[in-house]
Amino acid sequence: MNKQEIRKRIEKLKELINYHRYLYHVKDKQEISDSALDSLKKELFDLEQENPEFMTKDSPTQRIGGEAQKEFKKIKHQERMLSFNDAFSKEDMQSWQDRFSKLLTEKEKQKIDFYCELKIDGLAIELIYENGFLKTGSTRGDGAIGEDITQNLKTIQAIPLNIKDKKNLTIRGEAFISKKEFENINKLQLQRGLPLYANPRNIVAGSVRQLDPKVTSERRLDSYAYDLILPAHRSLGEGWGQKTHEDKHKILENLGFKTNKNNKYCKNLEEVFHFHNYWQKNRVSLGYEIDGIVVLVNNNEIFEKLGVIGKAPRAGIAFKFPLIQATTEVEDIKVQVGRTGAITPVAVLKPVNISGATITRATLHNEDEIKRLGIKIGDSVIVGRAGDVIPDIIRVLTELRTGKEKSFKMPEICPACGTKLQKPARNVSRSDAGGSETGIILFCPNAKCFARTRRNFYHFVSKSAFDIEGLGPKIINRLLDEALVSDPSDIFSLKEGDLEGLERFGEKSAENLIKSIKERSEITLSKFIYALGIRNVGEETAIDLAKIFKSIENLRNVKLQDLENVLNIGPVVAKSIVEWFSDKDNIKFLNKLEKAVKIKKQEANGRKEILKGLSFVLTGALESMSRDIAREKIRELGGDVSESVSNKTSFVVAGAEAGSKLSKAEKLGVKIVSEEEFLKMLK
Repeated sequence: MNKQEIRKRIEKLKELINYHRYLYHVKDKQEISDSALDSLKKELFDLEQENPEFMTKDSPTQRIGGEAQKEFKKIKHQERMLSFNDAFSKEDMQSWQDRFSKLLTEKEKQKIDFYCELKIDGLAIELIYENGFLKTGSTRGDGAIGEDITQNLKTIQAIPLNIKDKKNLTIRGEAFISKKEFENINKLQLQRGLPLYANPRNIVAGSVRQLDPKVTSERRLDSYAYDLILPAHRSLGEGWGQKTHEDKHKILENLGFKTNKNNKYCKNLEEVFHFHNYWQKNRVSLGYEIDGIVVLVNNNEIFEKLGVIGKAPRAGIAFKFPLIQATTEVEDIKVQVGRTGAITPVAVLKPVNISGATITRATLHNEDEIKRLGIKIGDSVIVGRAGDVIPDIIRVLTELRTGKEKSFKMPEICPACGTKLQKPARNVSRSDAGGSETGIILFCPNAKCFARTRRNFYHFVSKSAFDIEGLGPKIINRLLDEALVSDPSDIFSLKEGDLEGLERFGEKSAENLIKSIKERSEITLSKFIYALGIRNVGEETAIDLAKIFKSIENLRNVKLQDLENVLNIGPVVAKSIVEWFSDKDNIKFLNKLEKAVKIKKQEANGRKEILKGLSFVLTGALESMSRDIAREKIRELGGDVSESVSNKTSFVVAGAEAGSKLSKAEKLGVKIVSEEEFLKMLK
């Protein structure tokens, strides 16, 4: 972007962020996720840092919170209640340290260490004590003036009404609500036919602003104290000898305030990274929600010297957990041909980090989805990871359009082979594209289309099918280009000599790949069925078919009517199966494949089916095993595994970075278990 475009982008970002901040801080409402808003603010911050001439005093990066509500008396803070700038990566953190270090002497740089606090999803509060007694309590408001919510804060048991030391002082802290209370309140909302609260912070904000303190009391809020300030005429040295931020926490505890025992001193950034990583993986074990950690320069003298820039102290930063949603730009829209011929539009994105992974593409599913989103090439969009894994475009930010965006039209012919595309006789599901959307899907009817052939190979060797290690898309493409294979069964007839002639394929690498292929020449019936690539037959359906029909021969001869009567198999899936086994080329391929591999018999594992009748949904990353292994263990013990949460789900197993499935489980009242509890169930 040139300078003029950057200036316009900054203005549009400011307008959009201010709108959503007003909803969030003043109206306690949300139209986009916290992650998406954080992403917008980060983009604005970065643009302003790179182009300081466009930074203005009214920028959201220079503000703190929202305006105070009219119903409450206003309180002026003794010192501004600041907020923090955000960091999302180790590189961001290193840049932060480099920036503030430039303002320090060499001797001061040697003293740099850190104090880390868990960043709770709650509401910042200020408590003023006179002669040891609580005089007022207020919200942050706009940072300079907050709302007087003293009576409501007095209902929080963790906040002392008087303290041991009869000094005059100001306490800063966080009011929050536990996951359990959050769930209970939403259950009541559901029973009363009222809208559910989106997150714990919204409940806290609404609770402390109740005109009737009894309502606040019923919400059972909690609080942690994290800072203390002496009156303006007294210096820090006249307090309790606190030289570090860690000292402040010890003093707060001695005074009778509740402090977070999970906070930790870190001597350098490496220890900060370790602390951040630990809580990113283990936050599900906490009784409250966190979205990152707050990192502060521990030395009070250095902290004060570094001062404030805009809305934030230079010596403090919020090190957020990886975003589950973020904003980025659509650089192009392309189409890809799936293994069953389905044509899927894909958005090519400006690289963005979501949940620790760099995302460059997101599926748009079909033409109906493009129309629903109203998406154009060049649009700014909110991207999430549907089902915790698949990148998905959630919303188009039309407010940021410049007029240069271009509309996209679906092709009429296959981009791979030039065959005229067709529409199916009826709507079909997106199982072959990795999603669960339903709609009208264009497809290439040419079974010999080389794009379909390649996709079939990729599917055949994937983890849920033959799982051939070392045989990825690049090698498959080379094998096809050199005409060494014509269908996936040919993989098992390859010899080391066939591979050694390929460019950059030495003797050792050829030997390793052939060994890997031989190791995978024996396969379970369910994986074999899935590997065939039958339209609409996903991993779970393949497992059901293996359990019911016991052999590929039985499945090959099944009639449409018999399939339609099978549980979990509807008419669309049944028709796909019968059509696949009626195709001469497919039968030829199947006969050839059966000679090349051995299908294992479904043997009883000797273990009791202790999970029979129970349905599980897995979300987030597990430490003790992969999710694929977890699924297999559940099935071994008679349980079922689903990809989506419903009222029929028995348990949701929540690992690190648990996503939207966890929220849905909480709303539906589905039992959520930690990885530790899940492992006990498997014994």
